[in-house]
Amino acid sequence: MAAERAYKKRIADIILERRLQGKGAILIEGPKWCGKTTTAKQFAHSVLDLGNSAILANARTALQVNPEILLSGDTPRLIDEWQLMPPIWDMIRSEVDRRGEEGQFLLTGSSVPLDPNSTHHSGTGRIGRIRMRTMGLWESGESNGAVSMDELFAGKEIPPQNSTLTIEDIAYLICRGGWPRATFLSRSTALDEAIDYYEAIYKVDIHRVDKVNRNSERTRLLLRSYARHQGAAVSFQKLSNDIKNNDNQDISYETIADYVNALKSLFVIEDMPAWNPNLRSKTAIQSSDTRYFIDPSIATGALRISPNDLTNDLQTLGLLFETMAVRDLRVYADALQGEVYHFRQADGLECDAVLHRRNGSYALIEIKLGGNEAIDQAAKTLQKLADRIDDTRMPRPAFMMVLTAVGEYSYRRPQDGIWVVPIGTLRP
Repeated sequence: MAAERAYKKRIADIILERRLQGKGAILIEGPKWCGKTTTAKQFAHSVLDLGNSAILANARTALQVNPEILLSGDTPRLIDEWQLMPPIWDMIRSEVDRRGEEGQFLLTGSSVPLDPNSTHHSGTGRIGRIRMRTMGLWESGESNGAVSMDELFAGKEIPPQNSTLTIEDIAYLICRGGWPRATFLSRSTALDEAIDYYEAIYKVDIHRVDKVNRNSERTRLLLRSYARHQGAAVSFQKLSNDIKNNDNQDISYETIADYVNALKSLFVIEDMPAWNPNLRSKTAIQSSDTRYFIDPSIATGALRISPNDLTNDLQTLGLLFETMAVRDLRVYADALQGEVYHFRQADGLECDAVLHRRNGSYALIEIKLGGNEAIDQAAKTLQKLADRIDDTRMPRPAFMMVLTAVGEYSYRRPQDGIWVVPIGTLRP
């Protein structure tokens, strides 16, 4: 029998512990295999595993004859894969009202029920929500965490910190992804995990999300097109044209819209919304979402590329490093009570990521592989955007950062105060 693996602490642990103190139930959402159930079990004192087909069948019978038994058990009680039996949502909402206590239930779900009639109550005020993603590099242990974003927001000076990640390491981590189980496996075996996940999306999950029998080949082609457009604000029509030009297949705008919605319900796709600050400039802000997978390994799986392929193609490596960096920023933003946005103006000024916190503070972040010339250009972009912000109507950025794939150490540029931080040193 294999030895039990040690639990790697997640940022969601801190968030979940806090949220359980203020809500009767908490829903943990996110893609399959990202660790929702494992994390929830660190807090749960009893479990109803609806992901087990035998237990699900018994639960459906109990729902008809003795529904109260489904919610009976030590609290917090975990209801795993709750969306497989949607009526349990309204039962939990009512039970939370009846008990009048916090921390009663945990729910996990790797898809969203698309039928709006499957539940009758939103759960507002009773059921809180948190989003889990795949592991950031600090969670999986590849980042040493020497540079704290929380400390940067507080204006603290951080001395230069060493980074040991090489470009080969970055290429591997992009292809491996942040799937928790993969972080315990050898490199060659870990890469299989990401391929297995990608293949499950178009062969199995796309048909199960809402019981619509979508076409697996169309799903595969859409995933490939999405992979080619990571970090780009492309329309569904452009994705349709891309599939026709690259794969010689016709997929309509309407079909792509339907498939994208299904993939979002599976938490495979997480596009990035636009940031809308107060600016001095009158140039229009582009409001289209930027296309991203929830994990970069989905893109490498769709494109069938390996770490060696990435190190031999730095342009593609740079695009997919951005996807990994955005994933990490989103994971860390959750700990900082923030959201991550992109910024793009009609005159071409762009910023890869803006981390905007609930308290109104924000950071401007450009994402680059590294190299002095690229860092200098990124710093100029950040300064240009900062100069356009109307600081009579909103604060100046708490800090500006060029987040790099590689670099010997983190440092603050003396000429403009912009931080240059290798991703292998970053934490919330």
